[in-house]
Amino acid sequence: MFLGTYEPNLMDKGRIALPKKIRNSLGGDRIVLTTGFEYCIFGFPEESWEEVTRTELARPLFSDKEGRDLRRKMYSSAVSIDLDAQGRFVLPQEMMGYADISESLVIIGAGDHFEIWSKRNWEDYRNKL
Repeated sequence: MFLGTYEPNLMDKGRIALPKKIRNSLGGDRIVLTTGFEYCIFGFPEESWEEVTRTELARPLFSDKEGRDLRRKMYSSAVSIDLDAQGRFVLPQEMMGYADISESLVIIGAGDHFEIWSKRNWEDYRNKL
């Protein structure tokens, strides 16, 4: 389970290191990132990505426009990423732009996944909760 709030450093070229507690919850060294719904980035262990998205794939393709739209959003922006031994990886530039990440970021645990936010956007969002 992904818990907590962390502020890792954003290194050159969008490189970050996942906090140890987040890495320990992954159960492996591959993650799937996709754009979230509130201008953040969702991160999933590769195995749970398939499980989480299974319900969307079960929706009727031809008769369910909302299902098609969700599939397109989830899968068209998704990338599979290998972590190095220290849990580091490079955030894709398109995702950094989408989430407005340029300097400081926050990684939050969200139960079955983690999320990567620009620090400013997370603080604004959290204050509205």
